[in-house]
This record gives sequence, structure tokens and C-alpha cells, in this order.
Amino acid sequence: MSHRSFPGRRSVLRGSLAASAALTLPTALGSAPAFALSGRPRAGWGVQAGDVTCDSGLVWVRSDRPARMIVETSATESFREARRWHGPLLGADTDFAGTTRLRGLPSGEQIHYRVLLADPDDPRRTGEPVTGTFRTASARRRDGVRFVWSGDLAGQGWGINPDFGGYRIYNAMAALDPDFFLCSGDNIYADGPISASVALPDGSTWRNITTEEKSKVAETLAEFRGNFRYNLLDDNLKRFNAQVPSIIQWDDHEVTNNWYPGEILADARYTEKNVDVLASRARQAFSEYFPISTLRRPDGRVYRVVNHGPLLDVFVLDMRTYRNANSTDDQATDAQGILGAEQLRWLKRELSRSRAVWKVIASDMPLGLVVPDTGDGKPNIEAVAQGDPGAPLGRELQIAELLRFIKHHGITGTVWLTADVHYTSAQHYQPSRAAFTDFEPFWEFVSGPLNAGAFPANTLDGTFGPDRVFIKAPTTANVSPAGGYQFFGEVDIDGDSGELTVRLRESDGTVLFTQVLQPGRVGQ
Repeated sequence: MSHRSFPGRRSVLRGSLAASAALTLPTALGSAPAFALSGRPRAGWGVQAGDVTCDSGLVWVRSDRPARMIVETSATESFREARRWHGPLLGADTDFAGTTRLRGLPSGEQIHYRVLLADPDDPRRTGEPVTGTFRTASARRRDGVRFVWSGDLAGQGWGINPDFGGYRIYNAMAALDPDFFLCSGDNIYADGPISASVALPDGSTWRNITTEEKSKVAETLAEFRGNFRYNLLDDNLKRFNAQVPSIIQWDDHEVTNNWYPGEILADARYTEKNVDVLASRARQAFSEYFPISTLRRPDGRVYRVVNHGPLLDVFVLDMRTYRNANSTDDQATDAQGILGAEQLRWLKRELSRSRAVWKVIASDMPLGLVVPDTGDGKPNIEAVAQGDPGAPLGRELQIAELLRFIKHHGITGTVWLTADVHYTSAQHYQPSRAAFTDFEPFWEFVSGPLNAGAFPANTLDGTFGPDRVFIKAPTTANVSPAGGYQFFGEVDIDGDSGELTVRLRESDGTVLFTQVLQPGRVGQ
């Protein structure tokens, strides 16, 4: 493969987390007013880059007190001839976190950056710089693209276990030197408290790092913020964030399990029962803790398209914010569906405009897997498929409309990537096997979890004719990370041939399944 190589990318990170190495006590992670601290601002939560394109990117940091964010970029690790970017003033209104947009970057180049936090009252007083690096997307097709994806972090009570090595799956992903990481949702489990220890089936004990905010379900803005900070206690994740830029989407656990707009919770753990209130707080914390290009827009939306050069566009969906209520999902008409009418129009329009060889549709939920929602005791449906293999019903109607549009507009190179179900699999959708036939064949690949409970396989719904070509899943529910079944996927697009290769991998990087797709086709 003609994927470009950048020696020195990892060496720049050897000292990048020095500022965070001393941060060992969870009690140090709360909001810190200036009068309670002395010295200079400190970035103990590392740095992140996100939504990187050919000429732009976002850089994120969090301070331990009010500070002015300053970013310096350079083509070299020495930071000679550095370019300086003045970012926002970080204060309590954003939990001392902030993002700076970098524009006018050279395409296809390694960008070294360092973040300085300056005392607002004395700009000469700055904390120790925290460094990171990322590659901008290449405007040259021949350079190729490689990225990884997964989802589901710290779910079902399985948090950061130092004895296990923490979130060590991030080390295996970093070893592939990807251009970016696509997180397909469930970046936190706001509804999943983490206790100090959990008994394992073999008689051993899983031990978690704990914090006050993870001791109960998140309801307040401070508790949601604390959930995002919890994951940044893991050194593997912080090193990964400093080395690999991200494309982040959300799903349900950033708020609460299987939520939908307008829902009133029956869960006795919550004193705030209105999901819309919880979702508003969760969205604010989500926007504070990730570098996402669209969250500063007036509509504050998560869905977007990230252009990654001539080979790839990534269409990031939001199947949570605009959906209708979970139900039996068997209605004969459904204008709102799982995307909402406006997001569907946007997706059609952007797919039609895309000139990229490959259009990856990053879906936070699978299409043909039956994902139930029995939280209120009713046999409701959480995703799209409801188990009826006949003509489309409910939310399937919206997906059928989209698939028909892709076919009739001759849109080539669509591939669906998802997580959510806590195992890995590959499904091929084929009209000749389907009840609904007005679409071209396509692939859907599932990966995850990153560090959460693993679960048995979901059943398939025959409406769109899926064939499960590969699967690896446990036979019992909520298998701990110590029991295996933690997965990520890799996508490798060759710059010469344009072939797209998908590899489903275990947490140590072992390849379980490989599928090669050819460019320029409406269906595969």
C-alpha cells in the first residue's frame, strides 16, 4: 500500500504527557477555582485533535484554572519557525476546557503542535507545554488513507483497571499509525456507575479506579463533566489522543440507556426524570470535552461530513437526537424515523455532492440487527430493525428511502460502519435476499467494545437481506474486558488501486476477518 510514513511521529510524544504524569489522585480532577491553586496553569488531561481535513483541524485542552489557550504548530519537533494561534479564554463556563481551530495548514503533512496555558492576568506566566501531533488529510490520492474505529468505553461497570493495564486497546490501535480514529458512540456511560471492585466468574477481582462523579448515574452538569474526565485518567487514552486525531459521534450512553427526545424516565436511580433536561446537560459536557467542528454552530449539531481528501468522506450520523419514541416500530408510515427529516435531507444532499472515492457512513446504530429496548417492560425497538423480515415498517421506511436514493442517484462507494452491540461482525446486504429490493448491495461492519461488557449476537432482520459473513461474540452477557471480546476495526484505502480493505481486529491487534472492496461501484 502506498500509505505515507512519517518517522518521528511517536518520538514527539515521549515527553508530551509530562504535565499530566503527576496527576494521580481522582480528587484533583474537579473544577479548580483560581484562588484555590498557586503557580501556573496546568493541562493535566492531555490534548486532543479532531475533525482534521486537508487544511484544518481542531485542538482541545483542559486547564486546572482560568487560562488563555495558545497553540503553536510546526513542521518539526523542534518547533523552529512555529506558528502561533490564540485560542479562547478557558473558564468555569466551559469547565476550563476549550478548542482552537487551526486553518490554512499544509495538506498531507505531519503537524506538530503544543498547547500553552497562560495566566489571564499575566500572559508571560505559562504552564508547561503539552505536545501532540496529527497528519492533515492529503490532497493527493496516491498517499492513501488508514483509520480505525470502535466504540463503547467504560460500560457496564468495567472502568480503568490498572492491574489490567487500563484501556490498553488504544495501544494496539496506535501501533497501526492511523490517520484518525472514528469513535462510533458511547464515549462514556453516564448511566453506569463504577464501583471499586467487581467479582469475576473465575473468582478473581476486577479493580477500578473510582471517582465521585462515577459513583452514581449522571444527572447534573458537573456529573456529566466528571464522566468525561474519568476516561482521561487513563494514560493509554491520553497518549493515543496526543498521537491520533479523532472523529467523534455520540449515541445513548452519553445521556442514558436507549434514550429518545421527550422521554420521561421510570428509572428509580434518577431524581431528574426528564430526558430532555439530561440530554441538554450531557450535550454541553460533550461539546466541552471533544474537538468537534459543528458543535459551535447555532444548531449545535453532531451530524456532519468530514472531508478527508479525494479518497474519503466520512458522514457522521446522529441517530439519537432527532428520532421518534422507541416503540414496537411496526407502523406503516414514519416521517421522522431515526434520523429526523432534516438530517435525512442533509445526508442525501451531501452524498450527492461527494466526489470522494469512498463514502463511509458512520452510523451509531446498526441497520439490520434487532436491538430491543425493554427498559420499561415493553417489547420496544431501540435501533432500526424490528425482527419482521417483510416489507419495511417503522424506522426501516426511512432507511429504505435512503438506500433507494443512493441507488437511483448512482452514488458509489458507500460503506456502513457502526458499534453499539458490543461484539464484532460483518454483514453483507443483498436485494436478492431481501423483502425490499430497490437498493444496491452494501456492507455493514460492526466493532467494539473498547472497554465495556461484551454481549451475545443480536438476531438479523431480513428486510434488507443481510447475510452475516463473520461474527465473533460471547455466548454469555456482560463478559468483562478480562474475558476478551474487545474489538476495533481498521479501514485501509490504497492510494494506487483505490481498494478499501476492512480488517476486524481483537484488542491486541490480531486480525480476525478481512474484506477487500473495489472502488467505483454502486454496490459490492
